[in-house]
Amino acid sequence: MTTCHTVIDSPIGPLTLVTDGEALTGLYMETHRHARPASWGTRVALAEAPGVLRETARQLGEYFAGERTDFDLPLRPQGTPFQQAVWQALRSIGYGETISYAELARRVGSPSASRAVGLANGRNPISVVVPCHRVIGANGSLTGYGGGLERKRRLLELERAHAGATLF
Repeated sequence: MTTCHTVIDSPIGPLTLVTDGEALTGLYMETHRHARPASWGTRVALAEAPGVLRETARQLGEYFAGERTDFDLPLRPQGTPFQQAVWQALRSIGYGETISYAELARRVGSPSASRAVGLANGRNPISVVVPCHRVIGANGSLTGYGGGLERKRRLLELERAHAGATLF
């Protein structure tokens, strides 16, 4: 497996897509707090990128156009078993929905671990596709996001516009 990455433009700024050659292993925003560029391998043009990166770019284009509400991609995020459980639970939050960190903690079977869930959420290496932006504060406030709160707001507004729901 050869790790490589490509950068695509999006309505929320440049996105770096990373693969191990078989699955998407990272999707990072320009100012993503926990990005580790040293692990991204060689940069390739999208036209030369492995199929999973081209497919990710296609599906993201549909998502930003309001034509896709769920992603169908092979994913391989690297993290602890607890982080993996949190990231899996994130994928069950529907398009146009938001939940609190406390609710996410309940969903992973650790109702008293809201803070740990928040930390795992913040280390999600596959933003947007694994929708960590759909987790908000218990009082409905936008709190914490590796790509910055303005991007979180824009993603939620995009989903609200296409889902017709009130998100926060």
